[in-house]
Amino acid sequence: MYFKDVLIKGCQAPAIDIDPWRDLAYIMYTGGTTGFPKGVAGNHMGEVSYIKDIMDNVLKGYIFAGEDTMIMVNPLFHIMAKGFALATALNQGNTMILMPVPEVDPILEAIQKYRVRWMLGVPMLYRMILENDRMDQYDIGSLKYCYCGGDVLPGEVYNKWLEKFERSIYQVYGSTEVGHVAYSPLDRKPSPKTVGMPLKSRKCMIIDPETLGPVDEGEVGELAVTSVYTIKSYWKKPEETAHAYMRIGDDTYYRMGDFVRLTEDGELEFMERTADVIKCKGYRISASEVEAVLQDHPAVIGSCAVGIPDAKLGERIKAIVVLKQDAKGVSSADLLRWCRDRLASYKVPSYIEFRDMLPKSKVGKLLRREIRDEERRKLGGT
Repeated sequence: MYFKDVLIKGCQAPAIDIDPWRDLAYIMYTGGTTGFPKGVAGNHMGEVSYIKDIMDNVLKGYIFAGEDTMIMVNPLFHIMAKGFALATALNQGNTMILMPVPEVDPILEAIQKYRVRWMLGVPMLYRMILENDRMDQYDIGSLKYCYCGGDVLPGEVYNKWLEKFERSIYQVYGSTEVGHVAYSPLDRKPSPKTVGMPLKSRKCMIIDPETLGPVDEGEVGELAVTSVYTIKSYWKKPEETAHAYMRIGDDTYYRMGDFVRLTEDGELEFMERTADVIKCKGYRISASEVEAVLQDHPAVIGSCAVGIPDAKLGERIKAIVVLKQDAKGVSSADLLRWCRDRLASYKVPSYIEFRDMLPKSKVGKLLRREIRDEERRKLGGT
């Protein structure tokens, strides 16, 4: 059966009996912050919860049912794109233009042709549009609401976009494990430093990562999120679940792996990631997974993976490697080939540096943050 035939002839919807709390709506896979891909199950009630939040508390009064047009560049297997598509297009009977590849000219042409009003993209997409030398050949004046997620929005990109198009870039923040968590309100000019205001169905707590207790008001801490609507475990992965989820009081929270603070306006201001999380091309990559693959190489005794700031990709992966004393003839090219055979392409390091030793704590724990901070100081020239 072809979709066109369904549109022309119509069809009778089958009778279904769904328990919105017990029946699964999807299982999405994520590398998350703890390594290898894990299934994240979501029920129908959970799916509806944040869509209702988005429509009632974020987009209400700004989106026109049956009249609006969105363009979607992000792949729909990402929680951000899936949720945004369901909320703004399917839920409202609006048109959604799906772009199979993130090529700037076809995107701009589609915006012009279909008079797109809404766009969702990652920071790299906005940068690519700004740097396109044919930008002025297209009329994208219809574009009014631009949302960005998947990575930190550089202030430079935000300011250039505002100057060029007299339109702000709003932000959406979340994860596969807990769905959409926060959105920039549309009734005010957003700050590029904040990732939005928490949705009503998501309970956010900013904690001390050591004590797991809440930090003082306005202080920086690790963000933990829970909701009565989410399933608080990975699909058949108890060890990974125990690592990523924690019990605080009567609730089970997911550790987002980001350090934030709550502003006076009630928005989340992003400060930095935990050292184990690398954000490249919109993907959350576990440094531990990259390190584990490198340490499986017979010539490697130790490794450390860190994110190096990159204007286009967010971060590039750099690996610091310590070879065994008797290892001979092992080059960075050899180790990169080893990684390519065992990791998804976006998880393969861009650089490998050899050292004699890695910094460790008194109990032998890798001090990844020290290396990350050292690499960032090098970039800053200090």
